[in-house]
Amino acid sequence: MQGARISVVGAGSTNFSLELVKDICLTPSLAGSTISFMDIDQKRLDAVHTLASRYAKEMKIDLKLEKTTERRRSLQDADFVINLALVVGHKGYTKVWDMARKRGYRFGGSYHVMHDEGFWINFYQFRLFESIVEDVLEVCPNAWYIQLANPVLAATTYLRRKYPKLNFVGMCEGPRSIYTMSEVFGLDPGKISFEMPGVNHFVWLTRYYSDGEDALPVIDSWIRKNGKRYWRSQTPSTKLGPVALDLYDRFGVFPIGDTCTPGGGSWPWWYHEDTEKEKRWGEDPEWWWRRELGDLDSRGSELDKLLNLSAPISDVILPEKSRQFTVPFIESVMRDIPRVLPLNVLNTNGSLPGVPDNFDVEVPCLVTSHGVQGQRSSGLPSSLVGYILRDRVAPVETELEAYQKGDRDKLLELLMMDPWTKSEGQASGLMKDVFADRSFSEMAKHYT
Repeated sequence: MQGARISVVGAGSTNFSLELVKDICLTPSLAGSTISFMDIDQKRLDAVHTLASRYAKEMKIDLKLEKTTERRRSLQDADFVINLALVVGHKGYTKVWDMARKRGYRFGGSYHVMHDEGFWINFYQFRLFESIVEDVLEVCPNAWYIQLANPVLAATTYLRRKYPKLNFVGMCEGPRSIYTMSEVFGLDPGKISFEMPGVNHFVWLTRYYSDGEDALPVIDSWIRKNGKRYWRSQTPSTKLGPVALDLYDRFGVFPIGDTCTPGGGSWPWWYHEDTEKEKRWGEDPEWWWRRELGDLDSRGSELDKLLNLSAPISDVILPEKSRQFTVPFIESVMRDIPRVLPLNVLNTNGSLPGVPDNFDVEVPCLVTSHGVQGQRSSGLPSSLVGYILRDRVAPVETELEAYQKGDRDKLLELLMMDPWTKSEGQASGLMKDVFADRSFSEMAKHYT
């Protein structure tokens, strides 16, 4: 039985690449597969390839691993192309965040300024994504393109509209937090099933079962008995913190993954009015981002430790499935094993009522060898649909129009939608600050 050929673009994302190899090693039906790691950073590429090769050898799995800095070479004959690439590094994030702070912006509900999907980041990501997709359609037109690099919401909406012939799906790590949450609630993650529709970074648990029984009452019981004690022992901005519990109380559905954490923009803004209010709600997005970016900085030393490890790699990276959805998706397509997975697709089947057609939604999708079909979900409360339209649909549509037309006025309109924009002069000043920086000269030329 022939294995899959998988191209990983931006493979220097070590954690994901090693999880991918591990999950394939633990999926017997994908034995004989080939993974082509591609990255422009030769050092990280070499490290990932070395560690992955050692791991596969220890697991005694028939798996061919390749490495290259040439993207089109990696794409040759690919069945699946996984995009993890990031153009603007975290120094590019913080440079503009510092500019924005001086203009009065702060974290909390700010997706296109104080977030890792800021307008300057997304510009370079869109250009990269388009170049990758055009290579895919030329080199391996039948391959499945899997969008994991942010911005998943805007990219899925834009690329799927522009390239309708592309086999395309978006994925996010956020939904898999349902498994760790279930462990906290005292449930067996292997026995749960769920529905959590929404849009990327804004998904909500509407149906939840454990071994076939309704498990939503388990959440209610846990909150009453253990909620306060639990979050007091956690770091700030946790996924099961006071904000998550308050949103559950407000809307009757539970926020999942990055829905209300800094990774998803710290929605909504009202918990972040000032530092004092953040303290009352157990929030500290400034600290959260410092930790996140610090973890990225420290990964080089972690890589060196793994590379110099004399013991088996599998003693450190335990042979347990990661619960990422990538390998189950690949197996379902390759071996025609029907699965329902939370994926990002266009809302063409009315999968999420109230959200416009042809806009990205994150919903349960049936995956087989015939492709991906978004399933009609039970929907969300009308108030949450309203927030999706205001906070996600309107800004993304404005951003995409600005990008496609190179329209500086439309880009200013996007900044005017940010919850921390108090005047046109404030937004215009930030845009001028960014365009004046040489690091973003190509973007300044684009938006004329």
